[in-house]
Amino acid sequence: MVNKKRILVVCGTAIATSTVVAKKVEELLSKRGIAVETRQCKAAEIRSNLNGVDLIVATTPIPKDINVPSVRGLAFLTGVGEDDAVKEILQKLGMEQ
Repeated sequence: MVNKKRILVVCGTAIATSTVVAKKVEELLSKRGIAVETRQCKAAEIRSNLNGVDLIVATTPIPKDINVPSVRGLAFLTGVGEDDAVKEILQKLGMEQ
């Protein structure tokens, strides 16, 4: 069984923006054969949601002292720089293709 990578998607309210980004990240990584599990949270709740997380994709600033790799997620909303953002995710997960 393949281990799913756990990605925490962080935005201001954990409603619309993080839902769009989470679905886009799942779709793009699935196309590359990578199984992921996404969770969403508000930026204010990030510290209580880090358990078991491999990567954070954030559309809003997050604290600099978080010890989990992170990627800026705006590209998954706009489509601008999306391929580069996916490459960064793969690199930070140690899964460069």
